[in-house]
Amino acid sequence: TDEQRAKESFTAQNPGQWNPYGSLPQMRLLTYQMPDELLSIASAGEFDEFDLNEFFAATGKGDDAEFKYKDEVQTWLNIIQGQHAAHAVDNLRTGSRPPFPYSDVRLLPYLQHSFWFLPNVAACHAMANLLAERQNTFWHEYNVVVSAGTSAGVGLEALPPVRAAIGSGYGTKSITLSCGKLTTGVTVKQWSSILMLRNLKSPETYFQAAFRVQSPWAIKNPNGDNPNEEEVLKPACFVFDFAPTRALRQLSEYAIGLSPNEPNPENAVRDLVSFLPVLAYDGANMTQIDAGGILDIAMAGTSATLLARKWESALLVNVDNDTLRKIMDNAEAMAAVERIEGWRALGDNVIETIINKSEKIKELKGKAKDGDISDKEKKELSAEEKEFKSKRKLVQEKLIKFATRIPAFMYLTDFRENTLQDVITKLEPDLFLNVTGLTVADFHLLVRLKVFNTEHMNQAVFAFRRYEDASLSYSGIDSHSGLTRYGLYDTVVEVT
Repeated sequence: TDEQRAKESFTAQNPGQWNPYGSLPQMRLLTYQMPDELLSIASAGEFDEFDLNEFFAATGKGDDAEFKYKDEVQTWLNIIQGQHAAHAVDNLRTGSRPPFPYSDVRLLPYLQHSFWFLPNVAACHAMANLLAERQNTFWHEYNVVVSAGTSAGVGLEALPPVRAAIGSGYGTKSITLSCGKLTTGVTVKQWSSILMLRNLKSPETYFQAAFRVQSPWAIKNPNGDNPNEEEVLKPACFVFDFAPTRALRQLSEYAIGLSPNEPNPENAVRDLVSFLPVLAYDGANMTQIDAGGILDIAMAGTSATLLARKWESALLVNVDNDTLRKIMDNAEAMAAVERIEGWRALGDNVIETIINKSEKIKELKGKAKDGDISDKEKKELSAEEKEFKSKRKLVQEKLIKFATRIPAFMYLTDFRENTLQDVITKLEPDLFLNVTGLTVADFHLLVRLKVFNTEHMNQAVFAFRRYEDASLSYSGIDSHSGLTRYGLYDTVVEVT
């Protein structure tokens, strides 16, 4: 986003001048809801998301590799080529054709050289074998390179066959099949699109692979008479994903991670999608999705279990030495935390013990670094570290246990338009005391001492509000008609 922002800024400030960022293509994410006939065989999770790893599961090696659901994968190939019979009927009804990757004339130039990210080596070979079969004449125009397994070589050894298949990039077509090779530290400027055909848990891994297709492809001084002239051959690049909920969740988590200090998750997502437009095909229409829509779709696939995990996250509370020392140095704060359920079971002076052990460990590690540590002290260091980590974790768990009471309070309170902190401290303090066991004064003090991570708390509150309202709406209940704002932890989000 920084480079895209620089590109946009330079153009605005220097109209008509050569832009050093001008050749950087704009990335676009297109997601596709697959038909029920495919979803039915490879759905997983509480919300029956399309399981790409299961759908593209394969067995065998090399020429003997074959998909577990070969007929369905063939159907998928027909779909992305725009040749699926069921879709043809729908197209006649709607009078339009959805922009599937290998069928829309606007997308085809960006699929001349593409990267297909599959679950494993067997899937890569199975895909190559299927594309080569007699019925798939459309795909025979493409040079298919399998960059997977030991036969592809280690690291950059997998790159020469890809470059050979692409050549200059003008008169050739290629598909690179990989399950991990060439997804980091490699630049192939002709790659203009990536098909995400596997489940990825990490947003960073997802976008690290996606950014392989964002490298510039341009010719400087194409006519030989103007060194500042540049012909951009790749103004845009595309990410195609066939598990929409999972893809948009990855995007929202990635956006929030890029803006850790942004209290409003929607603003974080809006900033990212201003440079990475998102279009979603829901089985009938292809629609551009805004930041709120992305969060809605992402949250629609969030189960109660996943939401609960968000409220059990260690990120919600701070148990670093500075925070613990602030608590220990404040008699009222110590009295407050001791009122948290189960705190006294941790033993007397647990915070002081943690801080002292931390300082002792630091001292022993300093001696170890200088090589001036005895065997006895090494054993002492190991024991101290073990006890230190154990006690810190216990303190963390007790604070998290308090945090998990907040959703219960949110469920019971009828306020939505105020910040949660205001509701707790001004509007319903008695209810808060009954649910959590802490008084308003206790909560105020712990907030002031930064015991709670407000950024992550805001995200958790935001998730709960959307999930709760979506659930009520699904049941036909409009709990707060005309609501224009969501109250988070210590901020309010405008609902448009």
